[in-house]
Amino acid sequence: MVVWQSSTVALMAVGYAGYYLCRSDLSVAMPLLIREMASHGVSANAAKVQLGSVASLGVLAYAIGKFPSGWLADFLGGRRNFLCGMAGAILFTLLFSISGGIPVFTLVWMGNRAVQSMGWAGMVKISSRWFSYSTYGTAMGIISLSFLFGDAAAREFMARLMDAGFGWRGVFVAAAATLAVLLLLNLLLLKETPQSRGLPEPPANPANLFHEEPETGKPTSLAVLLGTFARSPAFVLVCLLSLGMTILRETFNLWTPTYFTQAVGLTVADAAHKSALFPLFGGLSVILAGFLGDRLGKYGRASIILYGLLLTAAALMVLALGVFGESRVMPVVLVALVAFLMIGPYSYLAGAMSLDFGGKQGSATASGLIDGVGYLGGVLAGNSVAGISVMWGWKGAFAALASVALLSSLAAGVYLIQLRRQA
Repeated sequence: MVVWQSSTVALMAVGYAGYYLCRSDLSVAMPLLIREMASHGVSANAAKVQLGSVASLGVLAYAIGKFPSGWLADFLGGRRNFLCGMAGAILFTLLFSISGGIPVFTLVWMGNRAVQSMGWAGMVKISSRWFSYSTYGTAMGIISLSFLFGDAAAREFMARLMDAGFGWRGVFVAAAATLAVLLLLNLLLLKETPQSRGLPEPPANPANLFHEEPETGKPTSLAVLLGTFARSPAFVLVCLLSLGMTILRETFNLWTPTYFTQAVGLTVADAAHKSALFPLFGGLSVILAGFLGDRLGKYGRASIILYGLLLTAAALMVLALGVFGESRVMPVVLVALVAFLMIGPYSYLAGAMSLDFGGKQGSATASGLIDGVGYLGGVLAGNSVAGISVMWGWKGAFAALASVALLSSLAAGVYLIQLRRQA
């Protein structure tokens, strides 16, 4: 059983890491795109705001797609979601590479993000069938490394391509080709349930919101799913946490290379290299958080989220108020610190917590709702952050993000208090 569980985790983690080749490519290529638009008479600031709008609309499409993707995975199976999302990402990334102009970029990028919304819910559904509730945190922590170490590896890979002289179009084509190889691997080897391998299914969390229903792995109806989640105050608070924390994560995912080039003075390729530190240190955070979350009892995850957000707010205020002179080291170190403090707690929301709430019947829907609400907030990471950085500079943008972290910590505090009162 352990061997097949490990291979299932590895297939999903590597496959979802491949998603980031076709997602982080816009962030990595952003300075090149701004430069190309400037060569056609568009000012650098105007180009930044326009491309920020493209990214924001992409996040909006991703957020909207999260809601039906969860329901589809719960009713039809997670493997189908996961593979279809990969195939769609390949198609739209290739279309982006041959496109031109903001209107076409916008439509194609929205299509790319919409189909990619299917991937995570698919993995959560598969995980609900393959893993026991006692190992949710560890299993989802390992899988979550796919969007962190995978993102870091994707950025490093694309940075090396740019070092070798690839333009942004070449980077997009290479990303799509690599993901195609990973799609074929998962198509051949990934299985929906342990029963496909002749193995028994591990138990779900006995305290999940559907614990009174038979563990069939398929929900009774969509109305029952949504009604059950809507009546849970704890679930609503987790959605609010996702709203704030996704704004923070999406801002750094999108704008870190641009911040490093414009404010810190790094070259485009070096900024791409250094931007990989954010997901890298986020991955270290996820490993630690996943280990601790399974061992600190029922309040462990909530406590880690609360203190992580408070420390994140402090680090963001240092970025907002600090005077770094000619130093190129301190801003990079602080960006990596933000990742270490925030990403581990963030990974709980649409991962282990979704499995805790939804069990085998509704875990994908829980993940889709939590992520969907979060990415509705993540829309602000594009043109809103671009507008703030143009008007108030990057220090003003970091001050705004610190406020988001503090407000999110209030929701985390209420969630922790509610858990203690229920106990």
